[in-house]
This record gives sequence, C-alpha cells and structure tokens, in this order.
Amino acid sequence: MRKNRTKTEEKPNIFAVSQNKQRDGVSRREFAAVGSAIAAGSLVGASCSEPNEPKNERQLEQQTDCQKVVQYSHSIGVLSTAVTPDGKLIVSGGYDTQIKLWRWPGGALQRVLPGHYDSPRSLAVSPNGSLLVSGSYDQSIKLWQLPNGQLLKSLAAESSVSSVAVSPDGALLASGCDNGAIKFWRLPDGELVKTIDGHKFGVHCLAWTPDGAWLVSGGGDNMIKLWQMPDGELIKTLQGHYQDVKSVAVSPDGTWLVSGCGQALIKLWHLPDGEQIKTLFGHNWIIFSLAISPDGATLASASADQTIKLWRLPDGELLHTLSGHSGNIYSLTFSPDGSLLISASEDKTVRLWNLPDGTLNDSLKDPGCEEKLYCEDNRYPATSCSCNTVSTCSCDKVCTCDQVCTSDSSSSCGGTYWYPN
Repeated sequence: MRKNRTKTEEKPNIFAVSQNKQRDGVSRREFAAVGSAIAAGSLVGASCSEPNEPKNERQLEQQTDCQKVVQYSHSIGVLSTAVTPDGKLIVSGGYDTQIKLWRWPGGALQRVLPGHYDSPRSLAVSPNGSLLVSGSYDQSIKLWQLPNGQLLKSLAAESSVSSVAVSPDGALLASGCDNGAIKFWRLPDGELVKTIDGHKFGVHCLAWTPDGAWLVSGGGDNMIKLWQMPDGELIKTLQGHYQDVKSVAVSPDGTWLVSGCGQALIKLWHLPDGEQIKTLFGHNWIIFSLAISPDGATLASASADQTIKLWRLPDGELLHTLSGHSGNIYSLTFSPDGSLLISASEDKTVRLWNLPDGTLNDSLKDPGCEEKLYCEDNRYPATSCSCNTVSTCSCDKVCTCDQVCTSDSSSSCGGTYWYPN
C-alpha cells in the first residue's frame, strides 16, 4: 500500500460526504475509498476547518494494490451437469474436454475423467447410480463406471452427440445427434438397437417419461416429437416454437412437458395428448436448459441472458430470478431431494443454489483452475472497484483515488470529492 500524506499538526478530521448525485457527489466506489483511506490513515492531517476559504483545499492520494484469486470449476466454460440418485456425486463436463466428479456435500474434486477429444455436451446417470453416460462433439458416447470413473466402453455415434438420456429402467440409452438421428443403445453392454430419423436438423434434447413409455425429443427444426417405446414409433409432433427447441423436461408424474427455445419462450404442454397449455415469458434470450424439481412443483430455466428463473407449476408463476453467473447458462440439474439446484455456465463455474429461496450455496472449485481477475472483468463477483470496506480495496487492480477537500459553509470540511483515476 502506498500513501501520500499531507504533513500538518492539525488533528485528524473525518470529512463529510455530499449526498448530491451529480459530479460533486460520491459514487459507491468513491465513498468506499474514503472509508478505506480513513482506516489506512491517509487522511491524517487533512483539514478544511475554515469555512469558505478555498485556499485551504487539500488533495490527497491513496493507492491500494488489491488482488483477487478465483478458483473455477473448469478451465473453460461448463456445458453439462448430472447428479447421482443418492446426491453424493455431482458430475460436470466442460469445453476443456474433461468430465469431473465432485463429492457432495463439501464439493471436493474427486476425480477427473479424460477420454473425450472434444467437449462432452450431455451427461446422464443411470437410475441405480452405477453408470455415467457422456455424449460429445467428438462423435462418441462413453460409458463410465461410478463411483470410480473407470471407462467401460466407447460407442461410435457417427455424428456429434448433443443429448443423451437413460430410460427409467436403466435398460436403454437414447442419444440425439447433430445429423438429426436418434439412436437407441442397450445398457450396460452398449449394443446399438435402433436408429431412427428423428429431426430434419440436429436433435438438441431428449427426455423420457417416468414410465418409460415415451421419449420426447426437441430439434433444430423447431419441432417437438413424441416417440412410443420400445419400437420408437412417432406418435405426435408438437408445433408452436419458431426457433430451435433447446431443452425439454417431463414432470415426475408424466402429465406435463416443458420446452424452451432460442426464441426465449417456455411452453407447457399436457401429456399424452400434447395440448399446449401455457407460454411463459421472462427471459430475454435463448433458453438453454430446463429442469423440473423432484416433487414436480418447481420449474427451473436457464438462459443466455445469464439468469436462472424459478417458476411454480402448473400455473407458471415466476417465483425467483437467480443472478450470479456471468455467461450463458447451459445446464440445470436438481438434486434428488430437491434441496439444491446445480447450474453450469460459460463463465467456467458450476454453482449450487439453495431451494426453495434460490440463495447461492457454493460453487465447485478446482485448485488447478485458478486465475487472478481484475475489477473490470465481468466474471468478478463485484464488477466494479468497490473499495467498500474501511480497511482495504476489494477489487483486483490498483485503486487510486484523489481526495479534494473544499470549503463551504455546510460543515467544517464542506464536502469531500473523490475522483478515481
């Protein structure tokens, strides 16, 4: 810390702060710098005790070098999440091609699973928690044993895999590809059972109904399709979106389907007839992920507008808007007991939110993904140089503030003016 003091024999003064919001006032950043300087002692000797005497102006400079070290979940953006049925293992996949296993509670990194050559876009855990499935841009699907993370098998999908979903009985895996195909694989051996032409363009999302009787798919052709299982016969096509359908989710009782698209709209549909019930407005950009709580009472939506919204089902009332991510939010997963919501973002973090109020619980931190941030960086939790404590500046660069004390008749000091460099 560097301090320039004006030498004088006068006693320390605490200066008044103008409440005017114009340039002769102080911002939050400026006000905090006053407190910081006072605590640091850099205002000792500065005084404007004689009103209306401009010649008594003092100018002081306080400089504090502050650094913030942040640990991220992945070294690049995070695309996908999953959780085991017992809630003790959280899984994340990122643009860094890695899959990470995290212990919960605690959030300690347990294991990193290398093996994909490109980003794992989608993750799914079998109902018994013994198998992890990952689908990747590298045109492969990998089967991993849990909890040890051993690679069991790699399946060739022949196109980038955008979505994977395991049937409720754990016997069948469905995968959606960028070429529009939906493939069905037998588990646990990974034998290809069937390939169907799912959508005209890529298959972005898949969801099973709880009884396993239906598979729902959403695609780049703006369509939602309902497939009857086990034969994969197309039963119904739902139309209503006018951009890519990015996410679908089915309620635990199988009576509701929700879908989100690039148009920033969320639609509620009744199953099995496919009647459109309601459209939810609230986000202002692409809906990347939807998840329904285990009790079926809450819908969570994640968007490119960097917010998560919690909606009450089935009426669709907006309950909470969760802010904290600083990039596209690509994935949402509820914990099995419904007490946590797990989110993954382009900002390299996996965050955990307490439910039902949506307060931030924690973020998953890998010590190997450490970075120093500067206060102008929008990934920093306080996006401006706040200096909002009396002891130190809390941002990530040198905070320099010039204090000019001018005399007027309003107080012994007349007002303080802080101009950050």
